[in-house]
Amino acid sequence: MLSVIICEDNPKQRKRIETIIKNYIMIEDLDMELTLSTDDPQQVLEHVKDDPKQVRLYFFDVDLQHELSGIALAYEIRKIDNIGKIIFVTTHSEMSYLTFTYKIEAMDYIIKDIPEEIDRRVRECIKVAHDRYLSDIVSNKVKFFKVKVGDTIRSIPYDEIMFFESSTVPHKLILHTDTRELEFYGSIRDLEANDECLYRCHKSFVVNKNNIKSINKNLREIEMMNDEIVLVSVRAMRGLN
Repeated sequence: MLSVIICEDNPKQRKRIETIIKNYIMIEDLDMELTLSTDDPQQVLEHVKDDPKQVRLYFFDVDLQHELSGIALAYEIRKIDNIGKIIFVTTHSEMSYLTFTYKIEAMDYIIKDIPEEIDRRVRECIKVAHDRYLSDIVSNKVKFFKVKVGDTIRSIPYDEIMFFESSTVPHKLILHTDTRELEFYGSIRDLEANDECLYRCHKSFVVNKNNIKSINKNLREIEMMNDEIVLVSVRAMRGLN
């Protein structure tokens, strides 16, 4: 999934960009999600540091009324995320040269003067970023587990999947990744057929063997790489030796 982050100090402008992004993702049914919208650059940095592997698209204002400008924020982001796509949406056209000075490699620099132009340019940037994201997936031969959540098809890289468990809701499963949970309709018994890394270790759990941190045979528990604990049956334990 491609994550989208907005940092804009003007509430009205922030809401406008949020609406454009959410509507376009919904209408085009893209594998994207607006995960953070804020006026606080420090919150953006903490969010990215918490999950540095996530692929992201950023929309920043230049003047954030903060000790960190949008340009400075982008400079700090580049120390953590060197492949994310950064777009500036601002009234300060005269400061565009700073994106070159700081070697930020901005994808676009959108001026706020014409509202209709903002809508079109933001949508164009989303489309280009999503197309490049899909192209990178194909070229890197990353394997994905595809799951329907609501009306949207999500593509989750197998290396992010920790485990699946049966939900308390009949006929539903919960997919645990290293950072989130997704609930969807499915059968626990059918999961192993999707990839050889998936192993049914219990009547209610299927684990990704590649993301097991440790196995406690006495307690019959598996600790995953994200520190969550999964139960394992006596019979299934033999398949984990």
